[in-house]
Amino acid sequence: MASTSLATLPSQLTSPGRRALSWTARARPRPHPLLRASHKGASCCRLVVTCNAQTVVLTSIAQGTPVRPTSILVVGATGTLGRQVVRRALDEGYDVRCLVRPRPAPADFLRDWGATVVNADLSKPETIPATLVGIHTVIDCATGRPEEPIRKVDWEGKVALIQCAKAMGIQKYVFYSIHNCDKHPEVPLMEIKHCTEKFIQDTGLDYTIIRLCGFMQGLIGQYAVPILEEKSVWGTDAPTRIAYMDTQDVARLTFIAMRNEKTSKKLLTFAGPRAWTTQEVITLCERLAGQDANVTTVPVAVLRFTRQLTRFFQWTNDVADRLAFSEVLSSDTIFSVPMNDTYQLLGVDAKDILTLEKYLQDYFSNILKKLKDIKAQSKQTDIFF
Repeated sequence: MASTSLATLPSQLTSPGRRALSWTARARPRPHPLLRASHKGASCCRLVVTCNAQTVVLTSIAQGTPVRPTSILVVGATGTLGRQVVRRALDEGYDVRCLVRPRPAPADFLRDWGATVVNADLSKPETIPATLVGIHTVIDCATGRPEEPIRKVDWEGKVALIQCAKAMGIQKYVFYSIHNCDKHPEVPLMEIKHCTEKFIQDTGLDYTIIRLCGFMQGLIGQYAVPILEEKSVWGTDAPTRIAYMDTQDVARLTFIAMRNEKTSKKLLTFAGPRAWTTQEVITLCERLAGQDANVTTVPVAVLRFTRQLTRFFQWTNDVADRLAFSEVLSSDTIFSVPMNDTYQLLGVDAKDILTLEKYLQDYFSNILKKLKDIKAQSKQTDIFF
């Protein structure tokens, strides 16, 4: 398969003044309308988008230079999952290009690892095509920042990226989604993820969609560090169970799936070995840290009330959207799936998947050892008069 050069693309894609990728939101009688994909097959979602990009899905683009199957673009490369995907790809010999938004602090660590960094912004479609030249596979790990409107990057930006990928002949598209996103249309982020899945499926791209339940890395800042620093740990009174997975395992399984023809145009779900409640995670951290946690429990009813209250004000709509996701995480939902069939499909041994107990044990062992060493050094340098 050949790669498309910028010269062969329509000027609408490469010129900031004429965007072929545009969306027109139509107002709804709801307090906070989201965009709905009008693309065929996505009518089940409450996103209203008029996409004026038919001309970019081309079938007669001139052939360019053949691309190497090892050339990949990682979108969202500085995130919790994205950086592990980059690291794994480099370790396995891939030529890695990272799409990173212009930022005051450059992503020098990606360059130090051996990746190529290109600046682009999903919210500015005209910056995307140049990043895709010479690329075989796109791995999409990106998500919007907490301070941004959810639909800006996670919907509008993703639609622009997917359309550019289709127009430029990208041969594989890997998209990370959320487990059970199709069952919670009332949650903006999950609804957008489901709509994006549908949008990808309808483009004709060769794709693999991977739904995730939760990352072990997120538990460090949420529970482990506050317990060690004797600060409050926030939790809920809900019996939600989440099968957390190490992002390194997610990255490893992703590349195994990419090389497996049986995962072409398939939707997979990755889940950890066991689903945990918030209280079980806190108890495990307490045991490994050797000290009790100062737990502040937030009733689910308070989350629901706060979400409804923030809906009354336009400037707090984004807060309400994210509280909706928190509310789902604080319900009695189980974010887990049996993994036996997936392990068999990918040829992976379940014993090779890191457990949460082992992950947190390694973390606390390393941290407590460092704290002990620092304390010992401090005593050696003390001068008494």
